[in-house]
Amino acid sequence: MIVRVAILVLCVAVQGRGSPMATTYDTIIVGLGPAGCTAASTLAQAGKKILALEAQNRIGGRVKTVPFGDGVIELGAEWIHGTHPSRVYDLAIKNNVSIISQNLGFEAYRSNGTKADTALINELFEYTLEVQEHPPETPQPLGQFITTKIKEYLGEKHPDVLKDKDYVDEILHFLDLLVDNYEASNSWNDVTTQTHYVDLEGDQHMSWHRNGYSTLFDILLNTYKGGPGYPNLEIQLNKEVVLIEWPTDPEQLVTVSCKDGTKYTANNVIVTVSLGVLKERYDKLFTPVLPSRKISAIQQISVGVIAKVAMSFPAKWFPDDIVYLGFLWSKQDLDSLSDEDQWMSKMEGPSQPMSSNDSVTLWIVGDGAKSVEKLPEDVVKSKIMEILRKFLGKHFTIPEPVAMIRSDWHSNPFTRGSYTYDNVDAPKYPDARIHLGEPLLDSAGKPRVLFAGEATDPTHFSTVHGATDTGYREAMRLLPATSKI
Repeated sequence: MIVRVAILVLCVAVQGRGSPMATTYDTIIVGLGPAGCTAASTLAQAGKKILALEAQNRIGGRVKTVPFGDGVIELGAEWIHGTHPSRVYDLAIKNNVSIISQNLGFEAYRSNGTKADTALINELFEYTLEVQEHPPETPQPLGQFITTKIKEYLGEKHPDVLKDKDYVDEILHFLDLLVDNYEASNSWNDVTTQTHYVDLEGDQHMSWHRNGYSTLFDILLNTYKGGPGYPNLEIQLNKEVVLIEWPTDPEQLVTVSCKDGTKYTANNVIVTVSLGVLKERYDKLFTPVLPSRKISAIQQISVGVIAKVAMSFPAKWFPDDIVYLGFLWSKQDLDSLSDEDQWMSKMEGPSQPMSSNDSVTLWIVGDGAKSVEKLPEDVVKSKIMEILRKFLGKHFTIPEPVAMIRSDWHSNPFTRGSYTYDNVDAPKYPDARIHLGEPLLDSAGKPRVLFAGEATDPTHFSTVHGATDTGYREAMRLLPATSKI
């Protein structure tokens, strides 16, 4: 698969390299994640001459499948969330790629090494998901709302548990981590109860398993199973865009300048970089500067971070019938963590991927994720093994790992985060994502700079299907209304 992409790049990226300004494209696409690849595919199928520029040395954006253990590991997006209507799921099925439902059954363990009441924890987690479907009329921080509801529920259903304040706090901390993992937030109190996110129909945890999520990009770029690609689509990797000059004069072209000094011109450009990158660069990336409404949207929407640390072992030790082992921290153990080790309290536990039998994935959220990206590899490895054995050592024999790999979504200058969420101020700015996705028009009303990416989807942000939908949305904005692609 990696070889096929490399061949595609070599085959289609040579045209115009000697004098890139000599070629004018219909559209330049900045970024080749799910949104960028979908836009490129859609426009290429329509016969448009497309140049796609990717700052990194690979295609995929915040989807990153890497060979690991006895299979592959997803360091970015893990699942297809829902099956209908899902462009991602449909593409897989249309191309006879097997997609398997992953039942996220879990067991819970406490920091004193004992097994928690998994049935109770699961009951409370299901209730946590349920109450989010019935938010209060007045927006609240999500954690504050859930905490109140959980305590009311325990008082009614499990009054003896409610009397054990320390145990309740352990459970609430764990539920906080679960919510943060869904949202990419640092705390569930950073998230609003009044989110605009809408689930798709169907199973929310569909896995590409050993096929790898990167198969999606082979399909989109027409290179799956040796496909020829698109001759009118030129792809260039390691091309960091530093300036987009967009004209208000309908007769002028858009000029895109790269860090290596090359410049390219086109009728329009679709920008698909992450919100984290826009936050860092919007004031330098565009000339003329962005409209104030778009700048406000960039500033108002929050992007969070989740770190994944994958470890492979000489033998499988994870139970076959369980996907996830959750960690419940006691207050005493939390208080005993040093400042340097606070990131460990942001680890919700290990999971077993469907793509590698001898590996596990550790999930760390928020500030903990930022910290784990910076620490030396040997420190991360030793501390994680310490925690695994602290929680699980009485129940499993855990050998030393033979390999470790971790994500870098926050420190990576071309992502600066994992995905966006609706923060506590989102109800004040209900149209922020719409404003973020609005194109910049010239004086004739033609779109010259268009914006795609998960952050621009008002209801399916944070997902790959949301990102692909926005790439299709912006491509179709440039095609005739009668186009059937």
